[in-house]
Amino acid sequence: MAMFILYFILLLIIPLWAQFKLKNTYNKYSKVRSTSGRTGAEVARQILDENGLHHVKVVESRGMLSDHYNPVTKTVALSPHNYHEPSVAGTAVAAHEVGHAIQDAQDYAFLRFRHRMVPLVNISSNASWIFIMIGLFSYATNMLLIGIILLAVGVLFQFVTLPVEFNASNRAMDQLVSTGIIRNTEEKSAKKVLNAAAMTYVAATAVAVLELLRLILLYTGMNRE
Repeated sequence: MAMFILYFILLLIIPLWAQFKLKNTYNKYSKVRSTSGRTGAEVARQILDENGLHHVKVVESRGMLSDHYNPVTKTVALSPHNYHEPSVAGTAVAAHEVGHAIQDAQDYAFLRFRHRMVPLVNISSNASWIFIMIGLFSYATNMLLIGIILLAVGVLFQFVTLPVEFNASNRAMDQLVSTGIIRNTEEKSAKKVLNAAAMTYVAATAVAVLELLRLILLYTGMNRE
């Protein structure tokens, strides 16, 4: 019983901690004006152009921290504050999303694999819990196994996401430094923003792995009875 309680505490605390760290770090550095005085949109446009990605658009998205890169439409979307304001956080986030655009242009293997997994993950993530619930309530181990396999696809997707995100952050820092957009005093701050964002993906992966392991243990226990 104690292990069961500890499991759910970890399942709750890990993502909450990661989200808290991200929001706290982002809020702090979104109030720090960048020395370049460039908005996130200007930073993104400059890095894109210097890498020959003139066809990639920079647009404003809706909602806080809704920043992303769409490889289908070749669009870097930045949340309102990052798009319009010249902050250290906005600069780091904009460069990170452009990092994904550079990955796309250079046919980065993990990004390509992740993109190809999206349709499969959309199906498996919705169907997995249907099979899992049926398997648990009806004590049908074969249905539970199908659900576990489908859930494992989502866990694999989480693992593939990690190198994609960390590589984009590394590319972002390289671009910011090489272009002179940030100075030495800002490098540490920009890295803090990127690391905090990366931790949300690490946390999501950890939670997914814990849940998968729990279900595997349940399946093993059911087979032994």
